[in-house]
Amino acid sequence: MGVIPLHTRGPESIVEGVKAQALPLDRLLLGVGSPNPASLARVREGVVSIRANIQPRIVVAALGPKMCHLAGEVADGVLFNWLTPAFAVRAAEWVRTGAAAAGRKPPTLYGYVRVALGPAAIERLGEEGARYAGIPAYAAHFERMGVKPVDTCIAAMTPDAIPRALEAWKGALDGVVLRAITAKDTVDENLALVRAAMAKRA
Repeated sequence: MGVIPLHTRGPESIVEGVKAQALPLDRLLLGVGSPNPASLARVREGVVSIRANIQPRIVVAALGPKMCHLAGEVADGVLFNWLTPAFAVRAAEWVRTGAAAAGRKPPTLYGYVRVALGPAAIERLGEEGARYAGIPAYAAHFERMGVKPVDTCIAAMTPDAIPRALEAWKGALDGVVLRAITAKDTVDENLALVRAAMAKRA
């Protein structure tokens, strides 16, 4: 799951793309988001514009309290990124407050969680976290939580550590979207992560 940045692709273009590809609206989760400046207005107006033409379920990417509140007001789902399970509970409250203010049902809550297995993959995970920490909005996000980027991820040395780490997310969100970070992006590496994550359901 990802989102379309509204500052680079506007709602009219998104609607055209959905129609051109004949995407099934009853199954579509359409993710949108926007960086500053004017992110709140851009997202609000974008959601309104999209809904005036098509009716998919719209998922808004949110980091801070204002965007979480807005997502609660207008979205069908919210996608969090780079956050801890404890902070997810706090962010969920911001979303629910926004939904209550708008007199609507709270959106479905999703979390984008990065997972790495083994030293080489964990090193790549650290590099990705450093890149995000260089983005002002994410730097503020990490400071707000009081954690380093890697603290929001699952950095496992052994496969059995992954299901244990996933337990921390139970009850925090409605769904967790796992992003595999591997050493060389091979099929075997990705399958190993999937098997480890699925082991908790056994």
